[in-house]
Amino acid sequence: MKSKNNYKMQYGISKIKRNLGRGLFEGPTNLIITISLSTILSIIISKIYSWIVFDADWSVVKNNLTLFAFGSYPQVYIWRPLIWLLIVISISLYTIMMPSKFLNKHIVATAWLFILPVGIFLLAGGFGLEEVHTNNWGGISLTLILTISSGLLALPFGVLLALGRQSNLKVLSNFCRLYIDIVRASPLITVLFFGQLLIPLFLPQGLEVSRVIRAILAFAIFAASYMAEDIRGGIQSIPKTQIEAAEALGLNKFECLILIILPQGFRVAIPSLTNQMIGLLQNTSLMAILGLVELLGITRSLLANPNYIGGYMEAYVWIGLIYWLSCTFISALFRKLENNLSYNINKSEAK
Repeated sequence: MKSKNNYKMQYGISKIKRNLGRGLFEGPTNLIITISLSTILSIIISKIYSWIVFDADWSVVKNNLTLFAFGSYPQVYIWRPLIWLLIVISISLYTIMMPSKFLNKHIVATAWLFILPVGIFLLAGGFGLEEVHTNNWGGISLTLILTISSGLLALPFGVLLALGRQSNLKVLSNFCRLYIDIVRASPLITVLFFGQLLIPLFLPQGLEVSRVIRAILAFAIFAASYMAEDIRGGIQSIPKTQIEAAEALGLNKFECLILIILPQGFRVAIPSLTNQMIGLLQNTSLMAILGLVELLGITRSLLANPNYIGGYMEAYVWIGLIYWLSCTFISALFRKLENNLSYNINKSEAK
């Protein structure tokens, strides 16, 4: 059995080599293009490596790793956001790396549902922990709080908007359509400014909402309109024959919606929702304009320090790497969710 597997592996490797050789070196034109691109790529990689290892001054990064991670969070309580970041990374790695057939979806769903309340409890304090004001939150921990919170709020709101836009009630359908059109036509920075300036005007006197909560609400309001259209597209892709078959089996409209329409609609909409979550993560950098010291805000404040004048390239390369890793994690998580839904559907069809 082992020799058979080794033979299959060797055959596969030799096949890949033949295909690469045929595609890259077959004929003089392909040979010239391959050599030219390889030379250019080698020069670029060597220049980047030389700059990273020998020329760049990474003191702006090495001396401020805590600031990049946690902002101005009190040093004595810094273990709290650190624990939360480790929890987020651990759950993400477990979700991504565990094979679908061994993945306990109930544990994973529970973990992701509680990850936000646990993070807010650890960062904000209360119930035995010393309270820390949101003005002291910052860095990648604040970026993740903004992204996860606004995403979790925007998704159910987007589902309601998508269903409302397809409603037979003209008033509800037109209201949802008008809301989506107005929000999608507005720049995000405008929505954020309105969230920071107008939300306090609608609150009773004496009730103050922190800038972090106002930012989360503004991001959720903006993202929900885009998610609504993605989900509506997923719902519309479901053949009407499936709905008719569900009704023939005796399912009412609500059961048909929960058991047939939404699960398949979500599966179709997952690639688009992935783009929305990645965009949401990247758009949190706009909060630096409004005074919240998330990842980009920390970088801008550090570069204003005379000790780090000239460290722009190193600082922005560093936060670019953090954003890239975060977006890669989001893509991998949603891809695993899509694969897991496909695995469950194929498993149910096999039965």
